[in-house]
Amino acid sequence: MSGSTGGAGTKTDGRVERGNQTRRLVLGRTMDIASVEGLEGLSLGRIATELQLSKSGVFALFGSKEELQLATIRAAVAVFAEHVVTPLKDVPPGARRVHELCRNWLAYSSGRVFAGGCFFYAVSAEFDARTGPVHDAVAGTRRDWNTYMERALTEAQAVGDFTEDLDVEQLAFEVIALMEAANAQSVLLGDTRAYARAERGVTARLRASATNRGRDGLDAGER
Repeated sequence: MSGSTGGAGTKTDGRVERGNQTRRLVLGRTMDIASVEGLEGLSLGRIATELQLSKSGVFALFGSKEELQLATIRAAVAVFAEHVVTPLKDVPPGARRVHELCRNWLAYSSGRVFAGGCFFYAVSAEFDARTGPVHDAVAGTRRDWNTYMERALTEAQAVGDFTEDLDVEQLAFEVIALMEAANAQSVLLGDTRAYARAERGVTARLRASATNRGRDGLDAGER
């Protein structure tokens, strides 16, 4: 009795793992497609054909084009966090942490973690004027990123690295805008120098709002 139960469990576990492997394979491809062509470039049939999978198998995993799009956004969030946020886990709050956060973002975009540059910049332009669950998911990722940058700045201000009168929302808006401009210019024009320009702009803007303590932290990050 116990032996047969174990065998059934092993078979079930094997199917689950194969399903997980297929899901990872599909999402790896859909993230790259979406970063270049947009989320509307995704379809269950296309992915099945490109990856030589059964369409019914892909449908069983995602169910609809919309769910495929939403799963792709969630997968891209995890990749973004791995490259931009997770490397900061041992960096204490402060101006240096904010600076390294920006550098990580620029490296994520310039290194083409996604084939089309920043995944979220690409799909935001595609869905900004639409409505529905996919729009809401994209908008949510943008709000989360803005909030994360604002929190990093607020924490740096709290430890004395930025002036008390700092307009956190304004500074977050400016540094994000500089980084996204570099992404856009690089993708559209092939101008990789835009990343160095963006980093200089971000550094100058952070230094202009930093205290002496904060500038010391920024300088330490340069070494």
